[in-house]
Amino acid sequence: MFSEHLTCGWLRQLLVVLVKLCLTCAGPLRPNNGTECTAKTPASYILVFTGHWTPQAFPKQYPLFRPPAQWSKLIAVSHNRHFQLWEEGAPASVGVQSFAELGVTVEMMKTAKEARKKRMVGAMYRTAGIPNGIGHSSTEMVVHPRNSLVSLMVKLIPSPDWFVGVDSLSLCDGNQWKQEVTVDLQPYDAGTDSGFTFSSPNFPTSPPENITKITSQMPNHPANSFYYPRLKELPPIASIKFTRQIRSPDRQAPISNHILPNSISPQRFSATPLDCEVSLWSSWGLCLGPCSRGGVRHRTRYILLRPANAGTPCPELEEQAECVPHSCMRRQ
Repeated sequence: MFSEHLTCGWLRQLLVVLVKLCLTCAGPLRPNNGTECTAKTPASYILVFTGHWTPQAFPKQYPLFRPPAQWSKLIAVSHNRHFQLWEEGAPASVGVQSFAELGVTVEMMKTAKEARKKRMVGAMYRTAGIPNGIGHSSTEMVVHPRNSLVSLMVKLIPSPDWFVGVDSLSLCDGNQWKQEVTVDLQPYDAGTDSGFTFSSPNFPTSPPENITKITSQMPNHPANSFYYPRLKELPPIASIKFTRQIRSPDRQAPISNHILPNSISPQRFSATPLDCEVSLWSSWGLCLGPCSRGGVRHRTRYILLRPANAGTPCPELEEQAECVPHSCMRRQ
């Protein structure tokens, strides 16, 4: 009897050690909240990324050349709640920084492959880049119940470290797969580069900041390419759509990296008004003419940003005033 109790106690301690070891190796655990997928079979989806980056919706400093507005390749990962590709409010990983700044996927894919060995990641997908601000790219992806979350990223080109994406989007609702999911996308700042404009030079942020959403008023600086103080929120710069597909038994491998026909037109948004921006006034020039009466002096300013889409027009760029005695100069 004593030996049986000893054996049971030893096995119980061993089980506790194994459980702790498994939890440690699994990585950070995200709350369950009753959202585990209990579907019986995998699901196949067509993922379509659509760019809405137009000069009508985003007229301020819109990149027209060297390079023009475009989108990088899309990187998507199916995973469970033990894995996270990126997260708003958290620091960017080395892989996310490399992708957001340079469009390089090596480190990010390496991290996903390591997580796949621990069964935290199901599969990795990518689509071709889009050479314009408007366009589509798509891929077919197979999602399993144990990895029913999807995270993805697409870099804005050109930009310092800006991207769009989703973090841990669930395609499963209890024991059912969702038939269709559409998400409008807003730009994010990876927090690793301090540029304000699309074409800003590389200037590392030291120390790095957390990933933050870019809004019409944040960063609150007129030089920011997305600064539109008249707007409550930015129009969607892109969108993604997941549509469930019926897979035939003889079709085992998904089709990836196919571009949708150009006949599909992007979603239409109203034009964003862009107000004129002018510089500060220059200093007053010397007075021309008689100092006592009739002489005038001038000052000027220049246009920093021309208006667009019925924005506020530019004010006067030249101003004159009567002379004061200490600024007189006789006309030759």
